[in-house]
Amino acid sequence: MFAHGIDQSVLSPAGIQAASIHALWLLMLWVCGAVFVVVMAALLLSIVRGINNNNRSKQDAELPSERVLASGVGASVGLTVLTLILLLVASIVTGRTVGSPLAGSSAVTIAITGHQWWWEIQYEDAVPSRRVVTANELHIPINRPVVLKVTSRDVIHSFWVPNLAGKQDLIPGRVTDIQILPQKTGTFRGQCAEFCGVEHANMALNVIVESKSDFERWVAAQQRPAFAPMTKLELSGYRYVTTRECSACHNIGGTPANGQLAPDLTHFASRRSIAAGTLPMSTGNLYGWVADPQSQKPGNKMPTIGMSPDELHAVVAYLGRLK
Repeated sequence: MFAHGIDQSVLSPAGIQAASIHALWLLMLWVCGAVFVVVMAALLLSIVRGINNNNRSKQDAELPSERVLASGVGASVGLTVLTLILLLVASIVTGRTVGSPLAGSSAVTIAITGHQWWWEIQYEDAVPSRRVVTANELHIPINRPVVLKVTSRDVIHSFWVPNLAGKQDLIPGRVTDIQILPQKTGTFRGQCAEFCGVEHANMALNVIVESKSDFERWVAAQQRPAFAPMTKLELSGYRYVTTRECSACHNIGGTPANGQLAPDLTHFASRRSIAAGTLPMSTGNLYGWVADPQSQKPGNKMPTIGMSPDELHAVVAYLGRLK
């Protein structure tokens, strides 16, 4: 469990796929635990009998016959084979459950692209104007199938939200999918599970499972263009962000900034974290990130621009307006 109620645990399933994986893990735990206890008991019995036999004369020692030994070995082999078959069948059933199609007319389809080191998220829709583009924060409705189409823009990444489903590698140039059916509301932490560079550990995302009404309100809010600046300071920040270096990489809906190389900032301040889970969203952290992103997340692709104090205040004020 992370701060602010964010959960990341395979032992707390919140979706059908994760529940199936958890049930398989429990089965293997109990079976392997029972095998361990039996083997240790047999070993202890053998040691005790060996000590007793050593304390007797050779004539009085009770030595098992070859037939008894053969029967014992055969029984052990048979039990081992049955145990392995049980675990194999359970694994196949779990694999089919996790991979069984859930898509339907009500499914939410989301395209996720891994970058070094952040997540690009696009909610697909037949009407282009209704599509939502965001980054590092995934909102999905409870009890509704979700299809995640995943790929990578640079190196191999791996998408993993332990509470909801298993891992899925993101291969450059190839689109694969993950199907999720969330059954509990809450905020869950996702993580890249494949080493992808120096900031691999800081490539996280928040997954918010919410009610249908809350999800629809969130989508409607995300479909709106960015809020216009309200104060003189915000207006100064707006002019800087949409005409200077920021606009070359970032997009802000409804403004001249239309970069496609970095996270979409249209509703940036509505997210719970900065820099793919590296920092909680706050004014102080936003100042630190904008002023010197390399000190916050070394090796990331955002350069340190070197703003004046007035420019920094204005940019932070405007970015804080983007909710």
